[in-house]
Amino acid sequence: MWLGKFLDLEEDIKELRSKIEKQIFTNIKKNKLTPLEFTIVESIFNNQHISGYDLIRILNDHFAGTWEAQSGTIYPILSNLKRDGFLKITKVKSPVGPIKKVYSLTEAGEELLKIKVNKNFLDQLTFVENFLTELSAVYIHSLPEDQKEKSIIAVQKILKNTIDNVIDTLPSAVEFKVKCKKCGSEIGRLEAKFCESCGEPLYS
Repeated sequence: MWLGKFLDLEEDIKELRSKIEKQIFTNIKKNKLTPLEFTIVESIFNNQHISGYDLIRILNDHFAGTWEAQSGTIYPILSNLKRDGFLKITKVKSPVGPIKKVYSLTEAGEELLKIKVNKNFLDQLTFVENFLTELSAVYIHSLPEDQKEKSIIAVQKILKNTIDNVIDTLPSAVEFKVKCKKCGSEIGRLEAKFCESCGEPLYS
């Protein structure tokens, strides 16, 4: 989840307009995105083409039980992002079932996402580092006094495993694939719900 009430895109739009001759920003009708809107744009980019149903599933995996994405919240946001020029919708015939809507980013939406992440990448990493440190400290202080010393070592191992998982998963993420947490197999994200190798659910 991104910091701040709104992510201001006005300067980014101006910067990109000066670099790109094509008028790809004609349909952008909004200069600010909420952190949830930006997270949705980011998730759609990382999955290339995705249905609303699968997006909700991926967002719930992303938030890991801290917040629940529901259709009544997500679909209106998707409609607004399309109206404001960030998303496009394609109708795709499903192998089983009716034709479904698949969301992807417009060229403008993709370029704005890239420049915003590029300009804020190190600041966001610092935020994550500070958050993990504070969260871990509060967790350790919440334990009985006689468990605190042992818990420091346990938390250090958990944090190391977390960072190692990020490092190991990065090549798959860059190739728009998801890595099975159980067997390590890489699977194309579009339509994938279960690991093809071991059958493990890819999302919670």
